[in-house]
Amino acid sequence: MTMRKLTLALIGLFSLALAACSNTAMMEGAAPMPSSVPTTAETAAMPKDLPRGNDPSYQYHLGPADKIRIITYNEASLTGEFVVSGSGTVSLPLVGEIHAQGLTTGQLQDAIQNSLKNGYITDPKVSVEVLNYRPFYILGEVTKPGEYPFVNGLTVLNAVATANGFTYRADTHRVFIKRANDTAEHEVDLTTTTPVQPGDTIRIKERLF
Repeated sequence: MTMRKLTLALIGLFSLALAACSNTAMMEGAAPMPSSVPTTAETAAMPKDLPRGNDPSYQYHLGPADKIRIITYNEASLTGEFVVSGSGTVSLPLVGEIHAQGLTTGQLQDAIQNSLKNGYITDPKVSVEVLNYRPFYILGEVTKPGEYPFVNGLTVLNAVATANGFTYRADTHRVFIKRANDTAEHEVDLTTTTPVQPGDTIRIKERLF
C-alpha cells in the first residue's frame, strides 16, 4: 500500500509540473494586451488642434456671421445686437469699426471699453455675449450636404442627422473636420461624442468596400 501511495503521489506531482510548463508557454507565446494609455509616439501623432467638447478651459473665439449682444451700461445708443462682418469687425456708434474676429467675448469687451475711454466715456462698463453662433458645414456622404445653424452641444452624429443621415456609402467610423480658422482638415474617430464647433466643416468620406 505504501508503494502504491508513493506512485500515485509521484504521478500527481508530474501532472502538476506539466500543467505549469504548458501555462508558461501559452503566456510567452500570447500577444501582449493592448494598453488603454497611448504611447509617446501615438500621442505625438495625434492632431493638436481638434474640436473640443465641454472643456471648461475652452474659450470661444468670434468669427464672421456670429451674432452678438453688446451692452454699454447707461448708454442706450451703444447697446444692441450686432453681427460680426465678413471682414471680422463690428460697427459701433461713436467708435466705428472694432476688430472682433479671433477674440473671445472678454477680449472684445475690453477692446470696446478702451475705445470708448478714448475721448467718449470716462468709465464705460461693457458686456458682450454671443446670441447666435456662425453655422457649420457638412459635406460628403450625407443625404443633404450644406450649411446648417450651430447649436450648443452639437456632435458630428447630430450634424449628420440634421443633414438627413448617412448615405449607404458612408464611412461611419472616421470623419474629417476642418476648424474655422484652420487651413487643413483633421481625420478623427467618429463616436457618439465627437464634438462640432461653430464654423466647422465636416466631411463624411466614402467607405472602402
